[in-house]
Amino acid sequence: MSDAEDWPHDPDGEHGSEGRRKYGHAILAKKIDEEEDFPLSAAEYVAEYGDDPVRISYEQVVSVAEIFESVDHEEFADFVEFHRVLGAAMRENGYWFYEGSEQFVDA
Repeated sequence: MSDAEDWPHDPDGEHGSEGRRKYGHAILAKKIDEEEDFPLSAAEYVAEYGDDPVRISYEQVVSVAEIFESVDHEEFADFVEFHRVLGAAMRENGYWFYEGSEQFVDA
């Protein structure tokens, strides 16, 4: 999906970015309530949000489902595990555009 009309909402519109342009990991995390949603089922998360767009860079938008294709966890115990696993999957698959991100990852 590459055209804005293919998405349930525009990733740069009010619904997609909450009034500001947000990218990647932030969009995934904003869909979760840290206090109430854990343990979190990966399948349920994708069932609910899989079609939602995630802006990876100024020129690339992918779906939540595409990001989760390489996630091998069935469940996340807490917010930290969710961040760690999704961050690793995004870096491994070219969905992490932040310069210098490798300095924050254990080699």
